[in-house]
Amino acid sequence: MEARKPYCVFCDIVAKESPATIRYEDEEIIVFDNRLRWVPVMLLVVPKRHYTQQEFWGDALLSKAGRVAVEMGNKHCPEGFRVLANFGGQALQSQEHGHIHVVGGTWLGRYV
Repeated sequence: MEARKPYCVFCDIVAKESPATIRYEDEEIIVFDNRLRWVPVMLLVVPKRHYTQQEFWGDALLSKAGRVAVEMGNKHCPEGFRVLANFGGQALQSQEHGHIHVVGGTWLGRYV
C-alpha cells in the first residue's frame, strides 16, 4: 500500500490539491461529498493513505471508517441511510482508492 498514488483523485483531495466539500477529517480518515448526485446525500468515507479497495477492507482501519460512516449517516440522514462499497468494474467501482459510500436523504426504495 502506498501513502499516495499519482493520478488518484482521492489522494489529490486528501492533499487538498483537488476541491471537495469536506464533512469530516482526522489524521486517518476524510469524508467528503461525492461528485455524483444520484440521491441528496452521497458521502465518501476515505482513508487518507492510499489503499486499494481490497487492502482497505482487510485492514483494521476499516472498523474506524465504519464507525465514522455510521456517525456521518446519522448526522446527515437521520431518517435512514445505506453504507455500501463497490468492488470491481461490474460493481461500478470507479476509483481504485478504497472507500465507503454513505447514501440517503430520500426514500431509497426496496432492493429488487
